[in-house]
Amino acid sequence: MEIMKSSIRAILDNIESAEEFLDRESLDEFESIIMNSKNIFVTGAGRSGLAAKAFAMRLMHLGLSAYVVGETISPAIHADDCIVVISGSGETNTIVSAANKAKERGSKVLALTSYPESTIGQLSDCFILVKGRRKKEVDDENYMKRQIHGNYTSLTPLGTAFELTTLVFLDAIVSELMDKINESEGEVVAKPTPSE
Repeated sequence: MEIMKSSIRAILDNIESAEEFLDRESLDEFESIIMNSKNIFVTGAGRSGLAAKAFAMRLMHLGLSAYVVGETISPAIHADDCIVVISGSGETNTIVSAANKAKERGSKVLALTSYPESTIGQLSDCFILVKGRRKKEVDDENYMKRQIHGNYTSLTPLGTAFELTTLVFLDAIVSELMDKINESEGEVVAKPTPSE
């Protein structure tokens, strides 16, 4: 029980302390690019990918056109679109590749990373610094190979801090977007999902 309590406390402390790194100007630009894009694509590896999918669903609830990179129904990305890339290290191969492809096609790249000086940070048109990982995980570059071999990184709060903080930040961005496009929570809840 003590381990669980200390893990919860560590995660909550990380989310609270991460707030101080938020920059209002970057957040406004991030949200503006999303609102002015024809389609919003999202991508991340592993747990970051789950945070990306949750964000895409929230955007869809707002009436925005959102897609998860790699899903069968995702169209090609174009210059009037944007891509939201999530990578703690900023060096995950599959995410760097997606960002590069989006740039080649003229679309905007929005990033959430703990390392703005990383490849992802440098490729992005706008980034949000998400405090989480204390050190780069060198094997992020070989994420798929690591997963196939069953070599997982730490399951401690340090290993999950980035993903959980990102999830919270993206939900907060959805709240701001909702306000900016004048949608009430009731209207969002009332919207049918594609399966209804």
